[in-house]
Amino acid sequence: MKKLAYIILGFIIGAVLTYYFCPRDLGEETLHTKIIKPKGLVSPGQAKKLNDNWTKFREAAVDSAAKKQGRNKDNRSTWWSIEDIENYIKFAKNQTDSLKYNLTGIRVYSGVYGDNAGRTKKNLSTMFLIPTVKKGKAEASMNPFNMMLQKGDDCEECDGLNDGTGGNNSYPN
Repeated sequence: MKKLAYIILGFIIGAVLTYYFCPRDLGEETLHTKIIKPKGLVSPGQAKKLNDNWTKFREAAVDSAAKKQGRNKDNRSTWWSIEDIENYIKFAKNQTDSLKYNLTGIRVYSGVYGDNAGRTKKNLSTMFLIPTVKKGKAEASMNPFNMMLQKGDDCEECDGLNDGTGGNNSYPN
């Protein structure tokens, strides 16, 4: 009988140790997250064509302007890490909530670093992200379809995301 008690105690200790030391998914989100195909996806062939069209119709003008600023070529892409993008989306949601806005999306803008941007970025093109919002949480909550019908305005009070890595390579890089 004493041996049986030790065996049962061993099973209990093993179960407790297994519970605390075995890896497991702690995120509720990942258990119930449904992957939804976003609107506006383009195939790799379509992306190549878009890039080729940019090269055909814009590259000469953009690089000509860059040459006037003392550069041979201008940036034609901007890269951010997945972590930076995910963190920015969380940050934008938090910031717009605190301003009593409904975050409706993210808009991408083209910009140009100025003369004071340092040697590596001086007068080069860049991209930056700005949250778009609908003002007034109370109004939007009355109509659940409000968010789907209207894209939203730029949040002029919100911080944007810049400082990605620029490049002058064409697609695919």
